Amino acid sequence: MRDFISARTHRIPPSGIRKFFDIVQEMDDVISLGVGEPDYATPWVACEAGIASVEQGQTSYTSNRGLPELRTEASRYLTRRFGVDYHPEDEMLITTGASEALDIAIRAVTDPGDEILIADPSYVSYGPGVMLSGGVPVRVPCRMEDAFRLTPDALMEKITPKSKAVICNFPNNPTGGVMSREDYRGIADVICDHDLLLISDEIYTEMTYDGEMTSAVQADGLQERTILINGFSKSYAMTGWRVAYLCAPKELCDAILKIHQYVMLSAPTMSQYAAVGALKNADHDREEMVTEYQMRRNLFVRGLNRVGLTCHLPRGAFYAFPSIKDFGLSDVEFAERLLKEQHVAVVPGSVFGPSGDGHLRCAYAVSREDLRESVRRIEAFIASL
Repeated sequence: MRDFISARTHRIPPSGIRKFFDIVQEMDDVISLGVGEPDYATPWVACEAGIASVEQGQTSYTSNRGLPELRTEASRYLTRRFGVDYHPEDEMLITTGASEALDIAIRAVTDPGDEILIADPSYVSYGPGVMLSGGVPVRVPCRMEDAFRLTPDALMEKITPKSKAVICNFPNNPTGGVMSREDYRGIADVICDHDLLLISDEIYTEMTYDGEMTSAVQADGLQERTILINGFSKSYAMTGWRVAYLCAPKELCDAILKIHQYVMLSAPTMSQYAAVGALKNADHDREEMVTEYQMRRNLFVRGLNRVGLTCHLPRGAFYAFPSIKDFGLSDVEFAERLLKEQHVAVVPGSVFGPSGDGHLRCAYAVSREDLRESVRRIEAFIASL
């Protein structure tokens, strides 16, 4: 029998994150710092809005673009937070999570052979998403000495005549790096000068702990050439509801909508009503959660540095990204042995791209008690090396 699997599918690697999750499922007494989702329940006001929609029989498809009320509330949120305006009618689209938004955005703009620049380290789906669209992922290193920000010089070095778009994610998964307004202004000049598109994944924006919360579209010249992605999974602990939104100039949004119509039709109706409830009534719940994560960040990063893992202070998201380069092990070896010998699960930084090599992604979205115990176990492991 011939091989029916496409060449593109053969070329993409399996997720390096899932490998460790599968091992964890077979072990007892594991503290998992590998899961990239809040350990909070969805705010009840959001749940109530979703439940009420089912009770009232609102279980049919919405429009392809999503509930008008949700698009309006999301538009108001962006204006309130960042001072930017998007028309709910034709510049916004509700998607089945940020993952769908990323997939259809990449597919809408990528032709075979196009080079798509990816700020690296990056979330694991970016590179495979580009490859599945026929594009060529090009990694742009974000270095620890730059606090894992995307710099204009690093971006310039990777641009070629085939470059078409840049994908970035700040606050960043896996590093916790954050871009300031000045940082965005710097890359805006490069993007505009080279006539590139920006796909900005800002799903962790609300989890900004130090300094001003920023969006790429606040930089002069970027809003008209940016596909902005945001949602509810992280800021409102709604990962399982699978609902997010995408904003872009009308022409781009219409093109992306065409793909959405064929692959998804519309985001889950109940989830859209829950998201409306979150935007209208769950700010207090969100703020309490973010404050707690900042405290956990301080506790955990301080502990890592104390036991000998050099770790910059992440200014956003809920990940620490310590270096293990001084211990004579690869990040994969370190993570595998830490899991086997001390039952602490972390993710090797190299699964997020070449710039993650020699680091570990540790999600501090677990209890303070578990964070303290994980530091104690890491210290014991280091002492055994």
